[in-house]
Amino acid sequence: MNDLEGMRAALDEARASEAAGEVPIGAVILFDNRIVARGQNRVLRDNDPTAHAEMVALRGAALAIGIYRLAGCTLVSTLEPCAMCAGAMIHARIDRLVFAADDAKAGAAGSVLGVLNHAALNHEMVLERGLLAEESAALLREFFQRRRSSPKA
Repeated sequence: MNDLEGMRAALDEARASEAAGEVPIGAVILFDNRIVARGQNRVLRDNDPTAHAEMVALRGAALAIGIYRLAGCTLVSTLEPCAMCAGAMIHARIDRLVFAADDAKAGAAGSVLGVLNHAALNHEMVLERGLLAEESAALLREFFQRRRSSPKA
């Protein structure tokens, strides 16, 4: 499975997240050219502030592979990870991160913070940004436009 196929799968997860009432962000983890884990935002459904799409996918990959160190894995996400998710990716030793849209409010891969590949940390990963960025950004933009225009309860 290549990065483009992985990003399409992550976008499918983002759409499923939106259908469940969550912010539409999705992630998958690739290992040995196949998806070993999928994640979507679940913070509302699980009442868990750590249930970001990337965190859900990391947990799933660790279970699928049988070890929390995810060397050899690529995390594919529809949005630039936040500091929490970036820290977990470093701890898991993810080899590569491929993400679609930059996050100008909370991105930790260079947009707001430079958590990933920080010189003081003990792990570096390959970063690929911008794959299907417009599609991912449009999904988020439309979600928040609908949310802002809906009547408040």
